[in-house]
Amino acid sequence: MKTKIIIFVCALASLMVSCKANYPVAQQSGKEDMAYLVFVGPLGTYGNGSRPVQVTVDNTTFDAKVVKPKTANRKGVQYGVATGHRSITVKFNGKVIYSKQLFLSSQQTKIINLP
Repeated sequence: MKTKIIIFVCALASLMVSCKANYPVAQQSGKEDMAYLVFVGPLGTYGNGSRPVQVTVDNTTFDAKVVKPKTANRKGVQYGVATGHRSITVKFNGKVIYSKQLFLSSQQTKIINLP
């Protein structure tokens, strides 16, 4: 009976050691030439992400979801853009609320705080 328990414990320990659960979540490979944008703002203004903002990055326009600051790292939607100097403009209800020239490096996540 003791040998069965010892074998079970050894097998369980070897499974736990081989598991890669201790690696950080942000570790990725194969996406070296991408930077990421996350849009953060008060949800009272942007309706809990249900009312997207219009983002223009170097003449490319897309809709983006806005998240509240506390959940930006865990639940924020990351939008991939090319690295380098980028002109970023954010509009909400037809008005420009953010406009800036940014330099984005490889694997960088830029959090853009909206008013």
